[in-house]
Amino acid sequence: MFRGRILTAVLVVAAVAAGVGWRASSAQPTGEELGVYQVTGLTDAAQRKRLSVLGLDIVGHTADTATVVATQGEAEGLRRSGLTSRYQGTAREFYRYPAGRARGYHDYDSALAQLRDQVSRHPAIARLADIGNSFEGRPIPLMKISDNAGADEGEPEVVLTCNIHAREHLTAEMCLHVVDRYLAGYGTDPAITDLVNGRVLWVLPMVNPDGSEYDKDQQGWRKNRESPAVDLNRNFGHQWGCCQGSSADPESSTYRGEQAFSATETRRIRDFVHSRVIGGRQRIAAHIDFHTFGEMVGWPFGYTAAATGPGMSADEARTFQELGQKMAATNGYSAGKDSELYITDGGFDDWMWGEQRIYSYTFEMYPAQGPAGNGGFYPPAEVIDRETSRNDKAVDLLMSYANCVPKVIGKAC
Repeated sequence: MFRGRILTAVLVVAAVAAGVGWRASSAQPTGEELGVYQVTGLTDAAQRKRLSVLGLDIVGHTADTATVVATQGEAEGLRRSGLTSRYQGTAREFYRYPAGRARGYHDYDSALAQLRDQVSRHPAIARLADIGNSFEGRPIPLMKISDNAGADEGEPEVVLTCNIHAREHLTAEMCLHVVDRYLAGYGTDPAITDLVNGRVLWVLPMVNPDGSEYDKDQQGWRKNRESPAVDLNRNFGHQWGCCQGSSADPESSTYRGEQAFSATETRRIRDFVHSRVIGGRQRIAAHIDFHTFGEMVGWPFGYTAAATGPGMSADEARTFQELGQKMAATNGYSAGKDSELYITDGGFDDWMWGEQRIYSYTFEMYPAQGPAGNGGFYPPAEVIDRETSRNDKAVDLLMSYANCVPKVIGKAC
C-alpha cells in the first residue's frame, strides 16, 4: 500500500544531509518568505499525525524524517507541536534550479497551439472549448474526444485533469500526451478506436494556467494567482477545512481559501462537472487528477483514515482499491488510500466522489523521490515521453471500466 513506498522514498533530505546539491542557509526567512524545515523523529503514527494536522506543504518524506515548506507562523506551530525540526533555508533557495531546465515543456500558449492543431487534423473526433477563464483571464482549455465529438450520445464519460498545482509541469505533458495518443490512434489502434467509439474523454491539461505561467522560472509555486493565492486542491467543497488537512494561513502553500470554491479555478471545475448532470444523472463515471511526485495511485477519502463510513460503503471502498491496484500494476506505482500518507481536506477527488459519486483517483507521477534542491518537481525534459507513456495502460484501464466501474469487483451496475 501507500505507506510502504512513501515512508521509504520521496527523499529530499538524504541528499541534503549528504551535502549534495542544494546547501542549507543559516539565514532565517524574513517577512512572509517561506522556509524549509527538516522534521526528524517521526517514528510512530502519532508523531506523523501530529505533523500532518499542521497543514504544511510536505515536499519530502522518509520513514522517520520529513521536509516541509512553512511560513513563519507555521514554523512556530511546528516548534510548539513538540516535533524536532531544523531550519534548512528559504524556499527560494530550495527551489533554485539551473537555467534552461524548463526547455522541452509546454507553456500555456504552446499547449493551446498544440491542442488547436490536433483539432484541425482530427475534426470529427476532437472539439476544443474551455470551462471559463482563470482569475487572470486565461481560458482553461477543455478537449473533448469522442467518435462523434459534435454530438451528445449519452456515452460514459471520463475526465483527466492536470497542472492543478502550478509547479507540477510534467502533468500538463501527461494530459497533452493522452490527447495525442488517442487522436493518433483512432482508426489505427483497435483498442483505442473501441474506447473512443464507446466513451467520451474530457481532458483539461492546465487547470491552473495562471500559476503554471508564473512558475515558468521554477520557483516552487503551488497555488493559483488570486490574492490571497489558494491551494486549489484544498478548496473543494467536500469536508472543506474539516480536519486540519489544510491551512487557514493565506501565506501557507496549503491555504484552503476563505470558503469552499472561493478560487476562480475550482468554481470553473465545479460548474463543468455539474454541467455533466443530464436528466438527473452524472455522466462522468471516472476521473484521474495527475500530480507530481511520488509514483503513487491514490483514492478517497483524504480527510479521514477510515476506510468506510458516510459516503463510502465496503463495496465502494473495495472497488476503489481493486481498480487503483490494477492501474498501479501497469505503471509500477504504489497504491493506497489518500490519507495513508497524511490527512488532507477540501481535496479534488474527495469532492468528485463525495458529492458527485465519480470514481476519482489521484496519480502522483515521476519521480519516486526528488533530488535535493527542487523537491522532484522539475525533472529534465528527456523523461517526458517515457514518464507520460508509462501511464498509457492505466488510462486505458480506467476508460475500459467507465461503463460500470464496480464490475472490477464483479458487481453489476
